[in-house]
Amino acid sequence: MRFGRFLAPAAVLLVAVTTGGWFLQQGVSQERNVYLQVRLFEEVVSHVADRFVEPVDREALYGSAISGVLEGLEDPNSSFLDVSEWESLRIRTEGEYGGVGLEIVGRGDWVTVVNPLPGTPGTRAGIRAGDRFYEVAGESAEGWTADEAVERLRGQPGTEVDVKMLRPGVPEPIPFSITRAVIQYLTVPFHTILDGDVGYVPLRLVSESSPEEVQSAIDDLLASGAESMILDLRGNPGGLLDRGIAIADLFLDPGITVVETRGRAADQNAVFRSRSQSVYPDLPLVVLVDERSASASEIIAGALQDHDRALVVGTITFGKGSVQSLYQLTGGNVLKLTTARWYTPSGRSIQKARKDQMAAFDDGALTISGALAAVPDTAGRPRFQSSGGRTLLGGGGITPDLLVTLDTLSVAEQGAVRAIYANAPTFNATLFDWVAEYSNDHPDLAPDFEVTDAMIADFTVALREATEEEIDGRTLREGEVYIRYNLERELALQTFGEAAEFDRIQRVDRQVAEALSALSAASSPSALLQVAGNPLPPDLP
Repeated sequence: MRFGRFLAPAAVLLVAVTTGGWFLQQGVSQERNVYLQVRLFEEVVSHVADRFVEPVDREALYGSAISGVLEGLEDPNSSFLDVSEWESLRIRTEGEYGGVGLEIVGRGDWVTVVNPLPGTPGTRAGIRAGDRFYEVAGESAEGWTADEAVERLRGQPGTEVDVKMLRPGVPEPIPFSITRAVIQYLTVPFHTILDGDVGYVPLRLVSESSPEEVQSAIDDLLASGAESMILDLRGNPGGLLDRGIAIADLFLDPGITVVETRGRAADQNAVFRSRSQSVYPDLPLVVLVDERSASASEIIAGALQDHDRALVVGTITFGKGSVQSLYQLTGGNVLKLTTARWYTPSGRSIQKARKDQMAAFDDGALTISGALAAVPDTAGRPRFQSSGGRTLLGGGGITPDLLVTLDTLSVAEQGAVRAIYANAPTFNATLFDWVAEYSNDHPDLAPDFEVTDAMIADFTVALREATEEEIDGRTLREGEVYIRYNLERELALQTFGEAAEFDRIQRVDRQVAEALSALSAASSPSALLQVAGNPLPPDLP
């Protein structure tokens, strides 16, 4: 994503709204009479607003017209962002805001804490996952949306906000006084060493601070004895184009192409090259990807794959090969518009058609985590060559050097999980609430806890009550593997954090296991490609 800060007059928006060909006058050219179209549009809005049989909000009419223009592009990545949506996007990409450091969701009548961020004011005050906002600054929070709570909790660093929280098992609301601070949204939530000498770095998003976070994590792991590295881009939806380039830059020689953008406007055509000496030139590197790795994360994987710098492991990526620019509009609103396509160093476009992007989430067998293991379709895709002469596939996402799916469920188990999916919101809410209460009732729970049959039985009773017995006993029995997995994952997350959650689910993660196996047999980046059976030609290093 590229940030462009252009102030567009309101009239420009109106011109955009009225150039769709709906308002024509006989014998008058559309292109030469934009003013006429604007006037006609205003007349239609005026008549509808003043004379339609039911009251109509004039502002809503303009909003509908803008939405219609963007929907007509048939591009899910182009959108109109109001002030609150833009603020949320800005926080995710710039990474800092003044607040209390609590991730929250609206759930029933109460806004609920789902994740207190480590080291932030909310966590230091003692607020836990599962706590519900009863009052904020003396005002009842009953019936609030998450956005309403966010608006009141954010503020100038150093200022205080008093809250009262409802906690499972505690009869009265608990008062807290929280001092707001600058909150940094961490895109590398933790890092760890696996198998004694393999560093593991998960990157959840590509934001302004991501290159520094990745480098800091790798440096710490190397200092702790790591001799090779796994960069996990699974589930990473992308983010800032230039920050993705900077991450790839850490591993590449200077002056080589990282990505190229091509658009209709001249300023969208550019070749971006690595600018600095590689920080980690000889570090064996595996990059993990899946069907939810998109955009800037695909740029990173594509550049490292094209230059034979990393072994890419996992499943075919999402296939978002487009670039969005942001244009500031009147009233603090923002237009996010697709303005270019991007291409890997070898010239590959990885853009998938929208139907193909979504097909990955509709077809295939369910894995133990509930994700889909779609069967890769590589027929007819164009062939390209890496810098070292390896054959790579273009189109349809980044195809890993080593295709590895997670373990799939049996047919009966898949049927049970799909039945649970029909009640997914209730399942997720019940899971969260049950774990929050269990964690509160068991303060001495150890990190190596075991999910017992009694715990599963208690949870399934709560789930059947929450769904009014829409989920039958047979479904719950056949879905036990999936239920056990999620209880273990959620309990580790809420009680001990993301690193503990990863430690538990890693045991059934075939993609991590294959990465570790490849790294254990390789002492250099080129040897890593040999181990995976996708080697460089013999006359190259």
